[in-house]
Amino acid sequence: MGKVAVAFAAAAVVAACSVAAVMVRRRVKSRRKWRSVVEILKELEEGCDTPVGRLRQVVDAMAVEMHAGLASEGGSKLKMLLTFVHELPKGTEKGTYYALHLGGTYFRILRVLLGGERSYLDVQDVERHPIPSHLMNSTSEVLFNFLAFSLERFIEKEGDGSSSQGVKRELAFTFSFPVKHSSISSGVLIKWTKGFEISEMVGKDIAECLQVALNRRGLDMHVAVLVNDTVGALSLGYYHDPDTVVAVVFGTGSNACYLERTDAIIKSQGLLTTSGSMVVNMEWGNFWSSHLPRTSYDIDLDAESSNSNEMGFEKMLSGMYLGDIVRRVILRMSQESDIFGPSSSLLSEPYALRTNSVSAMHEDDTPELQEVTRILKDLGVSEVPLKVRKLVVKVCDVVTRRAGRLAAAGIAGILKKIGRDGSGGITSGRSRSEIQMQKRTVVAVEGGLYMNYSMFREYMDEALVEILGEEVSQYVVVKAMEDGSSIGSALLVASLQS
Repeated sequence: MGKVAVAFAAAAVVAACSVAAVMVRRRVKSRRKWRSVVEILKELEEGCDTPVGRLRQVVDAMAVEMHAGLASEGGSKLKMLLTFVHELPKGTEKGTYYALHLGGTYFRILRVLLGGERSYLDVQDVERHPIPSHLMNSTSEVLFNFLAFSLERFIEKEGDGSSSQGVKRELAFTFSFPVKHSSISSGVLIKWTKGFEISEMVGKDIAECLQVALNRRGLDMHVAVLVNDTVGALSLGYYHDPDTVVAVVFGTGSNACYLERTDAIIKSQGLLTTSGSMVVNMEWGNFWSSHLPRTSYDIDLDAESSNSNEMGFEKMLSGMYLGDIVRRVILRMSQESDIFGPSSSLLSEPYALRTNSVSAMHEDDTPELQEVTRILKDLGVSEVPLKVRKLVVKVCDVVTRRAGRLAAAGIAGILKKIGRDGSGGITSGRSRSEIQMQKRTVVAVEGGLYMNYSMFREYMDEALVEILGEEVSQYVVVKAMEDGSSIGSALLVASLQS
């Protein structure tokens, strides 16, 4: 019996050692897998790094490209489009005006009542609807018939529910896509962005397309103004504060406009305005510079997009793309490690992760990161440990931090071009004596990414101070403009009537 017991004990020891060895191997393997995803994160952090020195190089490149775009057509990645808006609302406008805004994700309709002074601006009956996805690749007739029908329904809700026959309504059309203007009320589509692909519309007069659709429905409504969303935001900003000279939109896409001296618009020699200035639509989403911190994820996203080799800046900082960059990082981590569990087909679907979900995960303040758990589950990833959920939050942070800081560099680039960054900027022939002392400068900002994603906002504001320095940044005020693109365009119509 003694020998049997000894043998049994020895076998038990051997079995225990075998189990221990298996556990050790698994632990070592697990550590290696964890090490591989940490390496992916480290690589991402290095690729997205935006030290202030690099940001200032982006600032300089932006200012140079702006100058080149003003000098000649096609001279820059920045189109620097004339808007023919040279008078901004002064606050004395009166009357009732309408606005329709076609953006990248939503369309809005509203009515504005003005009483002749800045304090009397009544925004009425704002309607905001998602754009039906089938419209984005339909036909111009289908798209504009839908918009005209939506305007008709909006008008029918006024007053006693009648359509107020015989009343002429002045409409502002805010169109968030690149347009080459021939006047403040007309312009042809240059190209689609933000996922729209109605090719037969390129080269057509956008205001005319809408006017024809309105007439077809018997609506007594006149398309008085055709503007970009950034121009609308600038208009509202200026209405409230005449120090507003720049407007930026961070939403589905991203763009900027600013007030430029007409004598600096070299490609339009002889351009005369009563104010001596004009609002220029930069179309800055297409900006590119070798100084931009581009990663393999950005390269792959661009290659697989419908507008490859275009809109490089926008693809790094707008709401349409941030979610997909994060998705691509998580997908690679899941392919090189099993920390996310069994492979999920949803993770391989482009744009399966939206930027609003990135924001929700990034700003999840629950102890167990329950919002991260919920969103990962929607992507087919479940039951991941807390440390993995924390890793996902870190990925969101790295991508969003880069976006916010690049946004700040873009704004600072505009300020440099117009001599509001404390350096005198690119002065287009102005003598040193003409460069004025530092002025208070207001930047109007609109868009869902900026309005709803507080970490993006914080990173942008922080970087703007870093780039400009404490002394200059105290003169630069960033103001949020909710629905500015729509309200501001209605104000532009009013300013034409006054």
